[in-house]
Amino acid sequence: MVRALRRKKREGQLERSFATAEIQEMLDVLGFASVILGPGNRIDYFSASAAALGVIRDEKLVGDEFISLLRKARRTKLPQDAQIEVPRGPIGEGTRKLSVHVHYLSDYDSLIATFNDESEAERIDAVRRDFVANISHELKTPISALRTLSEAVTVASEDPQLNKFAIMMQSQVERLSTLVQEIIDLSRLQDADPLLDAIHVDVDEAVNEAIDQCQVLADTRNIEIVRGPLVNVSVVGDRTHLIMAFHNLVENAINYSPDHTRVSVNTTSSGDIVEVVVIDQGVGITEADQGRIFERFYRVDPARSRETGGTGLGLSIVKHVIGNHGGDVSLWSSTGVGSTFTIRLPIAEDSPEDGAQ
Repeated sequence: MVRALRRKKREGQLERSFATAEIQEMLDVLGFASVILGPGNRIDYFSASAAALGVIRDEKLVGDEFISLLRKARRTKLPQDAQIEVPRGPIGEGTRKLSVHVHYLSDYDSLIATFNDESEAERIDAVRRDFVANISHELKTPISALRTLSEAVTVASEDPQLNKFAIMMQSQVERLSTLVQEIIDLSRLQDADPLLDAIHVDVDEAVNEAIDQCQVLADTRNIEIVRGPLVNVSVVGDRTHLIMAFHNLVENAINYSPDHTRVSVNTTSSGDIVEVVVIDQGVGITEADQGRIFERFYRVDPARSRETGGTGLGLSIVKHVIGNHGGDVSLWSSTGVGSTFTIRLPIAEDSPEDGAQ
């Protein structure tokens, strides 16, 4: 008799369902794609959006990965997160990629699973990548043709006015070419994770190469690039991307500095952080502009940018590169005094000690 009462009490507890009318209404209002499973994976509730995603079909669970995740959550009684694929229909090979979170509710011996469809986001991202790649590739051909034609006109024509227009056209072609290349670079940076296929990058060598790339531009403006002491440390990442970021900062400092001034490039390390600091004696940046300086296509002085060929993407690329490498970039500036950009990056764990040769 006692055993029967205990069994009946236990069965009564198991009959309690977390999927009350209030819980169901709340999930419906929030719009979650969700499923609530009672003891033995009995389906107590599923939202219409969960059925639309294909995890429930004919009021039954669908997908071996999903069922395995439920079993693991029930066995470990711990929250489980995973990316799963479920069939789009009863026939065919089409699948839908879902992000799923499963939580065990011990008081009810139940599970609640919520879903987010990643397929559409991936599709849109793929369309964006393809569009940028295709349109950029297609633009390169007419840009190259215009460059060749403008150069031919400059050489062949004896009319000073026509030569003037041809030179102006060359300048705009070069600016357009730079813009297209920077759009391609930024798109690649957003898609790639440099730490997945990383190498040890010597910071001193990368900074020196970036300076070398800017030396001709500096010489034409009689701007001296002063290199500070070396640090002899490495960071983990993509060498090409890091040189691109350092180059963009140095080039930006040169472009926005008056002739016959100085640009300083210093590297220091402290603890597990290395800093690359680029200091100019330029016009400076107002406080109102400093908060937006790393935005895409944002230019402090559009007229000056047109003169220098600036696209407004250089600093945005710097921010993406450094962010992808687990670092940050900051700015100090004062109008009429100049600007200081500071890149901070984590030093590789097995990097040589400071000052080691």
